[in-house]
Amino acid sequence: MVNDDREARRPHGELVAEVLEVLWAAGGPLTAQQVKDALARPLARTTVATILARLHENGTLARTRPGRALAYAPVADAAGLAAGRMRRELEKEPDRDLVLRRFVSSLSTQDEEALRQLLREAEPEAGRGTERGAGRGAGRGA
Repeated sequence: MVNDDREARRPHGELVAEVLEVLWAAGGPLTAQQVKDALARPLARTTVATILARLHENGTLARTRPGRALAYAPVADAAGLAAGRMRRELEKEPDRDLVLRRFVSSLSTQDEEALRQLLREAEPEAGRGTERGAGRGAGRGA
């Protein structure tokens, strides 16, 4: 019977993705009970609460207390979260130029062109002296 339960379980990452999908669709903060009720799969409220607390701890969710229960909302959309993960990975590496070079060399032609277009569009920002623009111009010559 334990094996049947294990087979029925979804991987943790899949549960997290489902919780985030519910929160993105909600358009506002939800409690653990509200998230549990919106999920397609029945889970214990404590399981949902644990996932929400961990996502809050790692900065993925903001938390408020509008009443007696805590409510959670995503701090970014899916693309923003992916971009944040990419940035954090880049920040971990001492040789950022090499990491970026390897990343760019692994892109498809379409993704490489999309990145080039985004960099072209961002160039006027570099002239304004913003920290973000200064970082872009510094690594491009390599």
